[in-house]
Amino acid sequence: MIEEIRNLLEYDTAGDPITGRKWTRQTPAKIARLLERRLDIRVSAATVRRLLDELDYSLKANNKALSAGSHPDRDKQFDIIKRLRENFSATGDPIISVDTKKKELIGLFKNNGRVWCDEATKVKDHDFRSEALGIASPYGIYDVGLNKGVVVIGKSADTPEFAVNAITTWWQSSGKHQYPRSKRVLILADSGGSNGARPRAFKKFLQHRLADGHGLEISVSHYPTGASKWNPVEHRMFSEISKNWAGIPLESFDIMLNFINDTDTETGLQIKAYFDEREYAKGIKVPDKEFKSLNISKNKELGNWNYTIKPSCPTAKAEAMRWEELLKCELISD
Repeated sequence: MIEEIRNLLEYDTAGDPITGRKWTRQTPAKIARLLERRLDIRVSAATVRRLLDELDYSLKANNKALSAGSHPDRDKQFDIIKRLRENFSATGDPIISVDTKKKELIGLFKNNGRVWCDEATKVKDHDFRSEALGIASPYGIYDVGLNKGVVVIGKSADTPEFAVNAITTWWQSSGKHQYPRSKRVLILADSGGSNGARPRAFKKFLQHRLADGHGLEISVSHYPTGASKWNPVEHRMFSEISKNWAGIPLESFDIMLNFINDTDTETGLQIKAYFDEREYAKGIKVPDKEFKSLNISKNKELGNWNYTIKPSCPTAKAEAMRWEELLKCELISD
């Protein structure tokens, strides 16, 4: 019954990237009705509530999350995302969930959590950025179907260019080997940040680095505003990384890379970590003329949140291949 509940909540689960606690849009009573209607399993709402607790779902978090209000098209967008995921799953094409994890100070700074040890590690009493060896921006790419991920740690700004280079790193190091016949990819992303729905630069670099560089059709679907925790990368990958290094200071980029590479779960999660040493410029503007030249088509429903980027001309592909070679040279795998 636990497995059946897990399957029913596949597209209706959100979670905390730090604690790993999860919540769902479905109530115990609705889940009980679904079990009876679809699977002929009769069970009370109270039993469903107990089973949800065993699966680390939290009803308290669910109530708190919904009280802040939501976008009027929230439910409609969730339905669109569900249909897209089902479509790509049916054809065996990759579905990746992407986002930037919380930035981390590198150095002897307190990291929340506790570890078994003889004596507590002494750390700085204040988290001053000026005293950090660096500020890490971990960008995660989680493969929803294979339960595998790639994390690219940047030491520069979290920009759209950095985000797309991280996604391209996933394709070059993992995606094209795991999906050798696929010609399309579905990207699930938040509505804000470096991979948000509004930044033109994110779409520009997806066109040049991924669509043109690898001949891929890129479908992007953004979660509604204020719904970032429904993005699978948050509760399926980031939460496990946070638990793995809890209570241990991230004294260097190498230590951070090692902790990410060593993260695994009973469900078989595997993660590869890479270090991106490049400096990324902030505030890159994409003029109207250049933006109109991109091969982007909006979906009929909620086109600002759902769109597809297809490969363009051979000249653009040649430029993209040049960037692929740079990625190979400048990314460091631990």
